[in-house]
Formats: sequence, C-alpha cells, structure tokens
Amino acid sequence: MVTRIDRSSPLPFYYQLKQIVVSDIKRRGMSPGDRLPGDHELCETYDVSRTVVRQALSDLEAEGVVERVKGRGTFVAKPKIAEGLVQSLTGLYADVAARGSSLRSDVRRIEVVPANEQVAAELDLEPGTPVIAIERLRFVDDEPWVFTATHLPHHIAPGLEDEDLSTQSLYTLLEQDYGVRLKRGRRSVEAAKAGAELAADLGIPEGDPVLLLRSTSFGADDRPVEVFVAFHRGDRSRFDVDLESSATAGPNTLMRVTEA
Repeated sequence: MVTRIDRSSPLPFYYQLKQIVVSDIKRRGMSPGDRLPGDHELCETYDVSRTVVRQALSDLEAEGVVERVKGRGTFVAKPKIAEGLVQSLTGLYADVAARGSSLRSDVRRIEVVPANEQVAAELDLEPGTPVIAIERLRFVDDEPWVFTATHLPHHIAPGLEDEDLSTQSLYTLLEQDYGVRLKRGRRSVEAAKAGAELAADLGIPEGDPVLLLRSTSFGADDRPVEVFVAFHRGDRSRFDVDLESSATAGPNTLMRVTEA
C-alpha cells in the first residue's frame, strides 16, 4: 500500500496524493460523512504544497469521492448512482435495483388530460388528444433523487391512470399489462439550475446544479409511446455512456434509450 509520495515517480504529486487518500478511505473502512484530514495536515503528512493538496481534493470532489464543505472540512461523499439511462433500454427502476438499492415514488399527479401542442408534437398526435400525465418525485433509499414528468398516449394504456406507480416500474407495467414494448429511444442531457420549488422537492439549495434528461421512446411500430423530462440531482447522479469506434458502430447505434 502506498503511504507516501514517490518523488522519483513520473506521476504528478497531486495524482499520487489522490491515490493515497482513496486507499486510506478503503483501508480505514470510512463511511459517507466521515471527516478526512484537513489541508494543512495533508501538507505536513506528505510534505507537499497546499496547491498539490487542493488539486488532489478538487479532483476527488469532481469524481464524487469526497465532499468539501466550506468552513467545516473534507468528508467522504455519498456514492453517486451510475445510471445507464442515456444508452440502454433500462430505466431508473432497473438501474437502482441492480445496485441493491430501493426506489419508491411519490406520485404527485396521474390523470388523463388533453395534449397541449408541445406534447402532441412529441407524441405525433393531434393537439387535444387524450394523454396520461404522470409526475413523480422519486426516492433512492429514501433520499429524493429525481423529479420526472411523463406523458403517454391514453389509447396505448387505458386504465393506467388508476395504477399505483409508487413502488413499481412503469416500463414493466406497460409491457406486462398493456403489451407495450419499447424498441428504441432518443435522449439528451443538459445542465440546469434548480428553481425554488424543484430545489425544495429534491432537498437541495436553490440554484444548485441538476441534470436535465429529455427523452422520447418509440414502440415496435416506430411510433412514439412516451415522452418525459427528468431533473436529477447533480450531487447524486451521473450518466455512463459506452462509446464505440466509428469503424465498428453502425449508423443507428449512438443512442438506444428509455426511462422507467
């Protein structure tokens, strides 16, 4: 186990210090919220400059390993859930379950409404066509994680508005009870700031960053069957994407997606 800076190594000091800190967290069995040595202590222990320490801790914070709180110190961060929502036909429900965590939803709204112009265009419907509107605040291990607003054509799942979506996957329900199979999807991710209402729902300060995910999912007949927008906490989520060389990837392999 590396416990000191190797001054003969070609690796930068800050990079070596990152490895030492991560190893120390594992060796000591530290848990999220546990406090790490301060900047001054790290400088003295490893005989490095404050610039080296700041660079190492900044990188570790960006990677989700530590959390730095002004005036309090540096702490082991809660691990972010790595979500494959931008690259695969799995949803949040499946991603969370695969990692041994629990997911539940506070269903804020589920009702049949006439499609406005934007929703109608996204679902390839006439404005005013009945659609099912679903709004959910979703919790991972009882911590607010993401707020989603979903719309589906009512004719593909009549009666869905009477279902309990608090603890079950929407996609599983659509497939098993309504025979709706998702074939492909189109998604985009962008950064946004949380407004006052969204921040209160997600338990974060107003103005904090969120990841805004937009999606359209298509059925076996290549017609859109679902659109949603989802606001993910930036401090709890990350999206993983697998890349392929253009020499091996086909023209339609960049994005194949949907939500749960």
